[in-house]
Amino acid sequence: MSRVLPILFNTDMIRAILDDLKGATRRAVKGFIPDDAIWGYTAFTPKGYISCRGTFADGYGEKFFKLPCEPGDILYVRETWHKYTKRVGKGEGCHLAEFYGYKASVANSEDANEPWKPSIHMPKEAARIWLKVKDVRVERLQEITVKGIEKEGVYLKKPYTAYEMQRVFKALWDSTIKKSDIDRYGWDASPWVWVIEFGLCDKPSEPYQQNGE
Repeated sequence: MSRVLPILFNTDMIRAILDDLKGATRRAVKGFIPDDAIWGYTAFTPKGYISCRGTFADGYGEKFFKLPCEPGDILYVRETWHKYTKRVGKGEGCHLAEFYGYKASVANSEDANEPWKPSIHMPKEAARIWLKVKDVRVERLQEITVKGIEKEGVYLKKPYTAYEMQRVFKALWDSTIKKSDIDRYGWDASPWVWVIEFGLCDKPSEPYQQNGE
């Protein structure tokens, strides 16, 4: 049974997803990872984990990292949002109804003056974007290719060079990292990252396994 998990995106990335320009995201792998890390799956890898072999503090060995999601899982997207009311219907049937508004679509919204709420507080019932996970893997951040950068939702007018694409993605990546973490997780550090590839899908019908609430 597929799991349903939350994932957060900023407003620009929400627009890229809605325009079908973004089909992947990278998130830093947290925890100590040896420089000689080799990732993969062995007979001893528990379900939902990936194996990492390398030289840890206690010597060379194998440790397991929990996957953020797996192929087949469904992600509901948390975005900047709010709830508002407006009158609907006519005559005696006229009444106030509640609606959800989304900052990424504010140009089409009737509620632009309502205060926005952070994506982290968005409930699942407010989600309008659902994604199905196609692939999950681990790689160094700087291993990303031009095709990978485009899949992240970064597009430049052609012709462009690989350096120009990389420069734009570097700035985008570093803008998401806290200043206190930039030496560890910034572009120049080329940290190990989860690469999650996905595609738009319909909201799943229940029952489904709920996680990450």
